[in-house]
Amino acid sequence: MPESAPPGRFAGREAFRESIRQAIFAAAEQRWREMVFSDVDFQDWPLNERPVVEALGAWVRGDSRLLMLGKRYDLVVRTQPLFTEWRRFWSHKIECRQVTQADPQDLPSALWSTNWIVQRMDLVRSGGISGPEPERRVVLRESIDEWVRRSASGFPATTLGL
Repeated sequence: MPESAPPGRFAGREAFRESIRQAIFAAAEQRWREMVFSDVDFQDWPLNERPVVEALGAWVRGDSRLLMLGKRYDLVVRTQPLFTEWRRFWSHKIECRQVTQADPQDLPSALWSTNWIVQRMDLVRSGGISGPEPERRVVLRESIDEWVRRSASGFPATTLGL
């Protein structure tokens, strides 16, 4: 359980970012085995912050796996170069999936793990909930899995030119 992000509701973009931050820090510290990042474009995620990328680096060195599910990755590449480089280096432990036919309101905006979730339910106000509740984790994972079934490989670690 993240120390600085107590379970419950959050409101606002910065509160969402802090919840994501604290979940990633907890994943590194507590050695969570799996995480899923799901979002339309990851624009509001703190993935270009050095402490977050360092925590992801510590986390991924263990027996861990990351699944990313998104609609667009172009903003990640343009605005989050630290994360993009980290993703390239650890591509063997990161699966990135892309859903091209998704309404932004339908694709979950969430961090899922077997220990904790952060789920943004109101994209306009960045409101949502975080916590360890098993029922919420199961429902969110089922939703993510349904989107994964409709997705294809995306966000390649390298782009080869001719």
